[in-house]
Amino acid sequence: MTMNVRRVAGAGFAMALGLSVSLAATAARADETIRILCPTWSGFAPVFVAQDLGYFKKLGIDVSIKFEDERANVMAAMARGDIEMDMRTVGEYQGKPRDAQTPGIIIGTIDESLGGDGVLTPGDITSVEQLKGKTVASEPNIPGRLLLQMALKKKGMSLSDLVVKQIATADTVAILTDTSIDAVVSYQPYLSQAVDKVPGRKPHILVSSAQYPGIIVDIITARQDDLKANPEKYKKFMIGIFKAVEYFNTNKADFIKLAAPHFNLTPDEFAASIEGSLVYTGHKENTGYFGKPGAPGTLYGTFDEVMQLNIENGAAENNLKAAEQIDNSIVASITEADLK
Repeated sequence: MTMNVRRVAGAGFAMALGLSVSLAATAARADETIRILCPTWSGFAPVFVAQDLGYFKKLGIDVSIKFEDERANVMAAMARGDIEMDMRTVGEYQGKPRDAQTPGIIIGTIDESLGGDGVLTPGDITSVEQLKGKTVASEPNIPGRLLLQMALKKKGMSLSDLVVKQIATADTVAILTDTSIDAVVSYQPYLSQAVDKVPGRKPHILVSSAQYPGIIVDIITARQDDLKANPEKYKKFMIGIFKAVEYFNTNKADFIKLAAPHFNLTPDEFAASIEGSLVYTGHKENTGYFGKPGAPGTLYGTFDEVMQLNIENGAAENNLKAAEQIDNSIVASITEADLK
């Protein structure tokens, strides 16, 4: 599918991928290898650009990255030791069946959604209060569902006040044509596609991640055993990411040209997938999110807030604690001199 999406059905892919990433491990030592699985999402482009620009190679690490949109497959690969890293939102990270012993700990962020996730409604619905008793279509554990939950909570409501119908987000446009559906929880590019392609319902974005900055954040997760054994490797990885984000800030057009082919998009299509949808998070932003040992940053509060929302809506069943799920030592160890 030639578009940026957070997940698409990936049947059969993980089995073959598990074999390929395992074989790839023999090509490099454990202290220099990082194998990554992540959903198909434009926010992860800095990894590809860091590769293309040779940042990882210059830092002495061997990074491989593959798309895998089924979270269960990624969690299984992490548990088997087939990969060292994955990337996804805080909310998705927390979801079932994760518990305190599940492999993976948060060491960095890579992007923040600021418009890329939200809730679509027809033109006659202009407030979340109007959704009471209405039918809302959504996948179980996507960022927009958390946003809707937050918007409802502000008005003294909850998801239980709605009739929630489970869908595949890729069907957003078709779902919105069904007049029995009063709202669709979705993400880009489906949000803007639905606005354009279903003009008869006068659709608009009622709730957006742009209204809740700092909530929908894509995190970088490392396997605890490998992080403990090879912390320098992960420091080098984050340095490479920060360099790539800085390259975006100073050479945006070239960054887009490098990133687009990895997503099977043209440069114009890739540019459209990130414009008004997300921001890449560099060294400065990560420092604010993570703080330093003994002085936690803002991500800790975000984690705990999103955790309670996930518990309330049934997306998570174990109340994880930010202090146990976030390791800020890697980000704290990186200085401006490292980024030269």
